[in-house]
Amino acid sequence: MKFGIMTRNPEAWSSTQVREALTQRGISYECFTFPKIVARLAYKPYFKINSTNILEDFDALIIRPIGRGSLEELVFRMDMLYKLERKGLYMVNPPNAIEHCVDKYDILALLEDSNVPVPRTLATESVNEAIAAFNELGGDIVVKPVFGSRGQGVTRINDIDVADTIFKAIAFHHGVIYMQEFVQHGFSDIRAFVIGDRVVASMRRIATSWKTNYSRGARPAPEKISKEFEDLAIKAAKAVGCKIAGIDILESSNGPRIVDVNSQPGWKGLQMVTSINIAEEIVNFVLKELRQ
Repeated sequence: MKFGIMTRNPEAWSSTQVREALTQRGISYECFTFPKIVARLAYKPYFKINSTNILEDFDALIIRPIGRGSLEELVFRMDMLYKLERKGLYMVNPPNAIEHCVDKYDILALLEDSNVPVPRTLATESVNEAIAAFNELGGDIVVKPVFGSRGQGVTRINDIDVADTIFKAIAFHHGVIYMQEFVQHGFSDIRAFVIGDRVVASMRRIATSWKTNYSRGARPAPEKISKEFEDLAIKAAKAVGCKIAGIDILESSNGPRIVDVNSQPGWKGLQMVTSINIAEEIVNFVLKELRQ
């Protein structure tokens, strides 16, 4: 048996954990990046990395962050994943889940369609409509890039003049103005790590501001979440097609709100506050799926 690990950095912490878990199970693996893949049509092998035939040599593919790229590169990478899936290669996560999760509007649209509670959100290309929405959402909003992660480019705005300037800048660069009501949640939130049909671990991320990303300095703390939150996290993962997901939950006075589903979550912070070996759980899940 052999697994492929698609990662932009084989030495990254989470990728290293997966490699160690595979080694402990006696499973061979090969790490590679998207630029190393050669894709063929009308002659075989359809996909190869050096001398490795991806479809014949790999039993499963674990996809870690695929890295930055131009629009053409990213579309091509997704095209390859879909082709691999159609040819029968098992992947976590599936390409449709990855594609949904890179698009913040798409994530929340799917969540709302599945009756998962999300913050009031508006997206538009019109500056005038955005200004009107600023007032609709209470004059205290969070503006986010539609594509982005780790809290980069996320800005809280509670001044109409600042909002006008930022909206015009986004429109000038042909961006989409994507905003949410600011959900009062103190300086912490919940990250639930879903594998299959269960939450295997969870934590509270405690920050010194309203931004609670671990990558931006938030402190992880152990947190046993309620059955309600567990069910909500699992429902959110399923809504976007994720077999493995990091679910971000805000606790508000009006109940929980799901603000993000990460299809390629890291778990370094979470591993610090749980006794569960998350990489082993991922490998065990993939093996169970392959036996079905």
